[in-house]
Amino acid sequence: MGDQPRRRHSPAVYRRRRLVVLLLALVVIGGVVWAAVAQPWRGLTDAAEQPKPAPTAAVTPVGTPSPAATTPAPTPQPTSTDPPVPQPCDPETIDLVPIVHGETFETKPVTLGMRLTNTGSVDCTLDVGTSKQRFVITSGQDTWWRSTDCQSEPSDMVVTLTAGQTVESAAPLTWDRTRSDVGTCANENRPRAPGGGAAYNLTVELGEIKGAKSAQFYLR
Repeated sequence: MGDQPRRRHSPAVYRRRRLVVLLLALVVIGGVVWAAVAQPWRGLTDAAEQPKPAPTAAVTPVGTPSPAATTPAPTPQPTSTDPPVPQPCDPETIDLVPIVHGETFETKPVTLGMRLTNTGSVDCTLDVGTSKQRFVITSGQDTWWRSTDCQSEPSDMVVTLTAGQTVESAAPLTWDRTRSDVGTCANENRPRAPGGGAAYNLTVELGEIKGAKSAQFYLR
């Protein structure tokens, strides 16, 4: 069989092919131009090349004074509002005086006492109990009676004497006008002191304090 002659395409077919090739060429050229102008990778490159900020370290202020060491304030001591406790009286500041409740006694017993004054400038304490009291009655050089000879159940009584205060024995002591003696306390027939105007003297003591003077009285 002989070769068949090649069929030629129509001019319209060739024009379409050339148009397609031309369009493809335009598309390629346009893509190249856009890539060169827009540079779509630049952002990635810049981001990669952009230096990362250094981590910020915790900042401690420089020169800030640290709290100064403080010394604790002393604890205030409690102050007492109570007045000071009086001290025992100085015997030199006590004025002791004997008291006779009357001047002349006919037949009645003689009543006695004592008065004392704190002549000091401060308050003080003093035992004024019967255990510290001592009454002595004399006539001339003769001692007729001592309150301590036949005393029973003596007691203590501490009191506070304010500066300048005067106190007096509240319950008078009685002298039955007889002679006292430690051996005749229970004797009802003890010698009686003579009357007729005879003078007698009373002296007193309170512990170590002695009255500076005596008190005189008379018996009828």
